[in-house]
Amino acid sequence: MSETNDSKPLLFTPLTLGEVTLKNRVVISPMCQYSATNGLANDWHSIHLGQYALGGSGLVFCEAAAVEERGRITHGDLGIWSAEHATALKPIVSFISAQGSVPGIQIAHAGRKASMQRPWFGNGPLEESDFRRGEKPWDIVAPSPEPINEKSLMPHELSIREIKEIQEAFANATRHANTAGFEVLEIHSAHGYLSHTFLSPLSNLRNDIYGGDLNGRMRFTLETVEKVRAVWPAGKPLFVRISTIDGADGGWTMEDSIALTNEMKIRGVDVIDCSSGGIAGTVTASREPLPLGFRVSLSDELRRNNNILTMTHGLILHANQAEKILQSGDADLIGIAREALYNPYWARHAANELDFDENYSDWPEQYGWWLTRREAHLKNIGVR
Repeated sequence: MSETNDSKPLLFTPLTLGEVTLKNRVVISPMCQYSATNGLANDWHSIHLGQYALGGSGLVFCEAAAVEERGRITHGDLGIWSAEHATALKPIVSFISAQGSVPGIQIAHAGRKASMQRPWFGNGPLEESDFRRGEKPWDIVAPSPEPINEKSLMPHELSIREIKEIQEAFANATRHANTAGFEVLEIHSAHGYLSHTFLSPLSNLRNDIYGGDLNGRMRFTLETVEKVRAVWPAGKPLFVRISTIDGADGGWTMEDSIALTNEMKIRGVDVIDCSSGGIAGTVTASREPLPLGFRVSLSDELRRNNNILTMTHGLILHANQAEKILQSGDADLIGIAREALYNPYWARHAANELDFDENYSDWPEQYGWWLTRREAHLKNIGVR
């Protein structure tokens, strides 16, 4: 399933997906920055994403980009619903590629989690303080008229015609992503956003073909995958992020994820990005402190049951921790997110810790030339 090479750490062994080769298994997971204007990328996104390419990650995912304007979580979300949005992302894609990393993008629809405050303004429904900043609410949609909680907006129940329109929006967003030059595409079907709410029996109370039993609840996601795969080039890999479990009574289960993954694999999905939670609120809600690598076992179970490549993430902090996950066969790719905010050069430091790039040969020459000389000096004075 994974390419191996005994002469180097598995974390730094290339992986080929279709016609795209990742130079290592370190992936920068999509991280919303809530810093766009009208969905358009700007200088913040250029520097934020560019640093991860300089930092040596094999795959750098752009944050969730909404497939339509009402599909944004907040007023600051990125969008990919027009050619203008694709044009704004092109320089970022070009820079990431020039550094030897692969540019990826996650496309999404927030569903009933749309029209919210930016996290630092409260992370709840928009209110008067937001209105004064010019951020007004908009109508939100879901499979059923079920709000997240009693304080949240009531979503409009999508008709079958409206469902088809949103699926076409995913296809159009895919075309724009390809035009922008992205090499990897991920569909967001986790964390309580639209596709996930169709899957979970806690949020999908429909009694038509898009609800009811497991096959009905999977229909929206599987049809969306088909729409996207039909317009995404065959040689470019397609990821889907799922919440493998809801972690709530009566919710989506691992057995459901195994069934869904089998169907997605048939439809041309290459990698399952294994997440969890989020159907009724925050993604990492837990009564107990979360341990390091708390999602690794979910990736392992799905990978072994479906014989499909998986990506894991969730408090993966250390190089040896990541290497052990790969060597144990628990995942094929390692997602780094908040730790990358703390250390954008995580991949390069991990290579050094695993004795893979001791001479800084894989660093940009503008950095590596100086660092080799600095290293020699540090050794001479006994610091190294």
